[in-house]
Amino acid sequence: MDKIPLTRTGHVALNDELKRLKSVERPKIIRAIAEAREHGDLSENAEYHAARERQSFIEGRVKELEAVLSLADVIDPASLSGSVKFGATVMLFDEASEEERSYQIVGEPEADIESGRLNLRSPLARALIGKDEGESVEVNTPGGKKSYEILKIEFV
Repeated sequence: MDKIPLTRTGHVALNDELKRLKSVERPKIIRAIAEAREHGDLSENAEYHAARERQSFIEGRVKELEAVLSLADVIDPASLSGSVKFGATVMLFDEASEEERSYQIVGEPEADIESGRLNLRSPLARALIGKDEGESVEVNTPGGKKSYEILKIEFV
């Protein structure tokens, strides 16, 4: 299987989430299931079914995180420089709205557009890869083409 690129920060965050799920959430849900069982008839016990559903979610997330972390290729952006690449924090000027926005290009598991972490495989990130400060890029979006100018590239 292919390696999954992660920033050091993203790797730590996913590792912390895995530890929390295993050491806090798992024991808590086991206790909740045991309590719900004590209430009698499981077929009509909403607490039991909700706890089992939560347990299923937690176990699925644990497996997902273990798989991602086992394939992780941790890249330290501070060791990089030059044009836009994985780990770069890019300050963009949206030519239509005349707003400045900053995004860090990260791996899929740590992407969160609301927090300014842009998925490496997103159309915008793919358009930015290999470009330098001062260059403009056009990106096809569901709302039409958008143009951005690269104001600044940082590797933090």
